[in-house]
Amino acid sequence: MKRLLAPTAFKLREKASVFLAELHPAPDAAARTGALARLRKRDHDATHHCSAWREGLPVKVWGADDDGEPGGTAGAPMLRVLEGADLTDLIAVCIRWYGGTKLGTGGLVRAYTEAVQGAIAEAARGSLLEEVRAMHIGRLRVPQVQAHLPFAFLRGIQGTEVLGQGSEGAAAWVRFQIPPGGEAALEAAWKERSRGLPVDWEP
Repeated sequence: MKRLLAPTAFKLREKASVFLAELHPAPDAAARTGALARLRKRDHDATHHCSAWREGLPVKVWGADDDGEPGGTAGAPMLRVLEGADLTDLIAVCIRWYGGTKLGTGGLVRAYTEAVQGAIAEAARGSLLEEVRAMHIGRLRVPQVQAHLPFAFLRGIQGTEVLGQGSEGAAAWVRFQIPPGGEAALEAAWKERSRGLPVDWEP
């Protein structure tokens, strides 16, 4: 999965209509709203400001807006491009200035798709995409007298990182993260080390 490091843009012309696709880093709803508001203000003379977005690692929030274009001809194909490029924490905004010639549904889908693809290609050429890995988060719980055990155990598991610790009554816990793919091996090793205690994974 990849994140965008800085804004990028790509412009194309289709039958006198101009399409300007911009990608902006946006890790949350406030950032998305802000980016879209700035573009609407800057290009207030445009006919449409269509958008698509993805958020989270792994992706938990996504969406698209046709902004007045026929349903499914703008936002949805833009979102499919973001999905295909495995991008997250960004918003794609495609600004259209209508040139007087109708493109039809097929023409609109093609134009919005190609505009966002072009912006992604520009980001790649500018080294503005960074690889990120979705981390899985879990907790190891033990009796207070064994509070040292999770730390000693996690030190031996490659790629894990301790995120915090605490206590609940007679139990102590350690919260950690691990790259995807290592969960089963960690669970098996922890059950052996702790004599059968489970790993509590966060959804």
